[in-house]
Amino acid sequence: MVKPVHGKHSEYYEAILQLREVADEVIDFVDKEIEKKNIFVAKVKPVTNGHDYYLGNANLTKNLGKTLQEKYGGEFTVTATLFTRKEGRPVYRLTVLFRAMPFKKGDQVEYHDEIYNVILSGKKVMLQHAKTGKKVQVWHKDMRKVKKID
Repeated sequence: MVKPVHGKHSEYYEAILQLREVADEVIDFVDKEIEKKNIFVAKVKPVTNGHDYYLGNANLTKNLGKTLQEKYGGEFTVTATLFTRKEGRPVYRLTVLFRAMPFKKGDQVEYHDEIYNVILSGKKVMLQHAKTGKKVQVWHKDMRKVKKID
């Protein structure tokens, strides 16, 4: 169900979807999902290394971030900031960050000076050692230690 934004000003938003270091394919996917789910877009702002989408529905924005992580793999973070109080109750705005990984399933990467193949990417990344076949899980906080081999 889509919450109506009738009576709201044109700059009204409940959440910011931050896309960082993503390919054009991801941006196209986000644009199609926003249109398909009929999410109100207050504005789209290009920023360094990506785009910020100011969206009118916090729940759908959070779900879109989860979908991006499942489909493309990468870092997915949700933070809430107190925006105001309405009738004594707190009203929050969400910030949903999706940061893509510089590699994908099937790529060869270097991790701790060893060569690995990426066999799974999602909430975490599963690497398989190129020579021994040993599998290693890498969490997104450690993703900067993984370098793609060209």
